[in-house]
Amino acid sequence: MNFWGLINLKLLLDILFAVGFGLLLFSRVKEQRTLWLLRGYLFLVSTAWFIQRYAYLPLTSKLIDAAVLACSLSLAILWQGELRRLMELLGTGRLAVLLGNPPKEFRATSTTINQLVDTAGKLSQNRRGALIVVDLGSDLRPEDFLYSGTNIEAQLSTDLLINLFATDTPLHDGAVLVKGNKIISAGVILPLSRQGISRYGTRHLAALGITERFDRCICIVVSEETGTLSLANQGKLERPITSSRLQELLAKLIGNQNTMGSNKASLSKNVLSQKTDSGDNIISDINKKESEKSEIFVNKKD
Repeated sequence: MNFWGLINLKLLLDILFAVGFGLLLFSRVKEQRTLWLLRGYLFLVSTAWFIQRYAYLPLTSKLIDAAVLACSLSLAILWQGELRRLMELLGTGRLAVLLGNPPKEFRATSTTINQLVDTAGKLSQNRRGALIVVDLGSDLRPEDFLYSGTNIEAQLSTDLLINLFATDTPLHDGAVLVKGNKIISAGVILPLSRQGISRYGTRHLAALGITERFDRCICIVVSEETGTLSLANQGKLERPITSSRLQELLAKLIGNQNTMGSNKASLSKNVLSQKTDSGDNIISDINKKESEKSEIFVNKKD
């Protein structure tokens, strides 16, 4: 009696661990097509386990095992970047990134959003190319880049960001890495994306490349040729955008990281402060003195 009880307990734990692992995978996958592939693969694995354990079907079991092996090899090729990242996180012990719990160092404030938008608007007006990578919890490290750049470790400010992208400085061609309210490094060389090579320039390909590999970081791009603003997130690029639109996107993306576990009062306070500051960013973006009603009209039009 005790023996069968032990067997059932092991089976229960086995199922619980498998379900927990599956739920963790599903929570980390956001693309619908990838989610379908993962569901199909887990269905094959579950079917193979059920047949081997509860049914004596040697030929069917061999066929399903062969299908699982073929799918495993195909997914290893298709998801080689994701699997490499998974091994890196496991090897370095960055389990908080896998579990979706960003440390406090990645949490920015509304001041950070305003400084980023103000910097992007001024760089856009001067047609000065820029790349700003904002780490939202991917825990980016020097080995994640082609070149880690120059260590800065300074408090985030608009003046410092503008100076880092000055054309007569050796760091202006690379990207700036921002975590929370600090500038970590400058002159960072990012991996390039393989998509849209004929459509985008090097800066936009770099923004796509870093956000493809790390889903919890975003990249602000300022075009040197046209001065247009863009925002890359999870391998997708939204362009062109205005300063007001950039403020909305940053408030949404960064705000989601900050409001995990916070109460509704703090959330409404942050939204109110972002709305009151949006008018100033619109004025700095178009360089016109208009009335308050016209500012609201322009904001709706954008």
